[in-house]
Amino acid sequence: MSVFIVEDDEAIYTNLKDRLESWAFHVSGPSDFHHVMDDFYEANPQVVLLDIQLPAFDGFHWCREIRAVSKVPIIFLSSRDHPMDMVMAMQMGADDYVQKPFNMDVLVAKIQALVRRTYSYGDEPADVMEWNGAYLQMKKGTLQKDETEIELTKNEFFILAALVEAKDTILSRDDLIRKLWDDERFVNDNTLTVNVNRLRQKLVDVALDAYIVTKKGLGYMAETKRSDS
Repeated sequence: MSVFIVEDDEAIYTNLKDRLESWAFHVSGPSDFHHVMDDFYEANPQVVLLDIQLPAFDGFHWCREIRAVSKVPIIFLSSRDHPMDMVMAMQMGADDYVQKPFNMDVLVAKIQALVRRTYSYGDEPADVMEWNGAYLQMKKGTLQKDETEIELTKNEFFILAALVEAKDTILSRDDLIRKLWDDERFVNDNTLTVNVNRLRQKLVDVALDAYIVTKKGLGYMAETKRSDS
């Protein structure tokens, strides 16, 4: 289970990291507080701990950014005790608000309870999938790499997501068509070819077109590194 901590106080971050790792959580945080989302996408966490007072942008800003692409549970950690801060946090989609200084055992118990409630019915599908430095945002149906966001049709996004989920594994044309039909996207062999070709054309803008590989007589594969063979 992965926890992403957005906290600029090094002592608090280290204390949280040590305690959570002792409970077998994997802990990470942003390397640059101006670009928190880059590390959020990379971590793809199951829980976010978020301070309000941060360098560059405050925690409310990053809560909005995270909520735009993910339903991951968010707990605010803050020394601010004004009721309006708590109201704003909840209105922006936070799941809890813990005031500093906090009891570490109580915070760990809150995280564990939130994890149980959120993921008790099995693993939720990822909101974001990473592929060769690009990120598929499942809620928005877009692909983003660096500052470029690629708009995809529903079929194109569905095909790319299926291929990326099976990274470096061939998906047969029949499997892809069956998946599309199961999702009530009615395609035949010819329209599958058209959709894959259009997808490749759009991936040119982020230099990823060559990573969607056709395996003649077998199907398609999303490579995670360029094959020289």
